[in-house]
Amino acid sequence: MAQKKAYEVDGWLARPDQRISIVLLYGPDRGLVSERAKAFAEKTGLPLDDPFSVVRLEGSEVDRDEGRLLDEARTVPMFSDRRLLWVRNASGQKALADDVKALTAEPARDAIILIEAGDLKKGVGLRAIVEAADTAMALPCYADEARDIDAVIDDELRKAGMSMTMEARQALRRNLGGDRLASRGEIEKLILYAHGQNEIGLEEVKAMSGDVSGASFDDAVDALLEGKIGDFDTAFSRHCQSGGQPFLVLSSAMRQLQQIQVMRGQMDSGNRSAASVVAAARPPVFFSRRKLVEKALERWSTDALSRALTRLQTAVLQTRRRPDLSVALARQALLGIAVESSRLAQR
Repeated sequence: MAQKKAYEVDGWLARPDQRISIVLLYGPDRGLVSERAKAFAEKTGLPLDDPFSVVRLEGSEVDRDEGRLLDEARTVPMFSDRRLLWVRNASGQKALADDVKALTAEPARDAIILIEAGDLKKGVGLRAIVEAADTAMALPCYADEARDIDAVIDDELRKAGMSMTMEARQALRRNLGGDRLASRGEIEKLILYAHGQNEIGLEEVKAMSGDVSGASFDDAVDALLEGKIGDFDTAFSRHCQSGGQPFLVLSSAMRQLQQIQVMRGQMDSGNRSAASVVAAARPPVFFSRRKLVEKALERWSTDALSRALTRLQTAVLQTRRRPDLSVALARQALLGIAVESSRLAQR
């Protein structure tokens, strides 16, 4: 099977197999997918700013123009030995999957195909085709764990020639992890703020993101989970009007939904009740929130949770690209989830 476990991906990308002509990066963490895709593209040695060497395509574009990827892969390079075909925002497009299937049967001699996709189901469509091929590789990208977040922090500090106190690291870590690019952006912003210092302390972290150690978005996120649209909008507006960053609410909502997604998976795989899963959760769910989490588990399916997390991760990227619209973009994404929760509660 042409696939790697999540913990093996970085090792493979550091020394990619030259026999592989199709690389699929997929998963719910769109920022991590994008960062790793760029790392692989750089490993090809091709000039990424040269349109003759690197052809960038959208998944929807390939789907509309059936055979487009196949034609590009069969085109003989004019100014280099090979070309990189970089497909972004792929999902379940049939035309794209058909082209990839043809290229796994008869690999292109002069092209490398790099595909960025969202969370793809196991054994279905594009992911199944790549995983079954000898000349392709599927690389999953899931939300960062504590160890991964520390590695990103260390990487950015090393590049800046700075260090960070343990208190500051612990406070910063609480607001990171939902999306790799967003996490890296927050760290870069903090480093820029502390420019000229050798060490970043807790005060700098507080200055950039508020009192992180005491920050709580439970009211807003709980209202979102319960589908209480008005209550959520009030809490979100209060947060933003007081100078809080909308990214913090997005990040908090992602962490909550990721925890619920894990527990929902335990329910489905073990045929267990929501109450038993919540009671056994580690770290434990705070007593006053247990009923709320139990209802959310019963209400939200695995697929619905995946859609909600994708919506949040997309919003995080959009707020990074358009900080001037960050409040509106975050509000739109979060309200959409609150509406969906309200709808699910009525079933």
